[in-house]
Amino acid sequence: MGALKYVLWAFCLCIISSVSSQEEEVILWDAERKLQWSDFKGSYFKTEWAAATTASGISYSFTSFEKEGRLYLDFVVRSEFYPNKSWYRPELCNTNILSHEQLHFDISEVYARKMRERLAEAQFTMNAKAEVRAIYKGILKELSNFQNKYDRETNFSQDLHQQQLWNKEIEEILKY
Repeated sequence: MGALKYVLWAFCLCIISSVSSQEEEVILWDAERKLQWSDFKGSYFKTEWAAATTASGISYSFTSFEKEGRLYLDFVVRSEFYPNKSWYRPELCNTNILSHEQLHFDISEVYARKMRERLAEAQFTMNAKAEVRAIYKGILKELSNFQNKYDRETNFSQDLHQQQLWNKEIEEILKY
């Protein structure tokens, strides 16, 4: 069953990252706002074995202008939670599982920050659109791998010791 969740999660991440956030409800990541079960508005398949699914991802936009032969770019990178694609089964969920799902969203923010750093360090040419897209695709792949590692190591929130270690690690990263 773990492999099935891995495949489903990777599929959801790919779908979510390709959907324009302007067409659906989103919750932007905010250190002061934690997810509540009421944020999970999607429906699960009757055959689904998981207790909950967090649909989160990264979006970006940028503007560019040229001045004196030099290209300037201004970026906006956001970590987003998609309520209508996220769901939970109340009969299976508790605060530990909500904390696990919150950390998926927090991990998306970690990778949004990584993307901002890479964009700030990059030297762009007049082919900036493709260059930014390549950075984005690389970040999404890293994010997916990291999210899957998180689920494996915590056994989808069932290993409480590992869950606590992950909570502390991500909390430390997000302090800065």
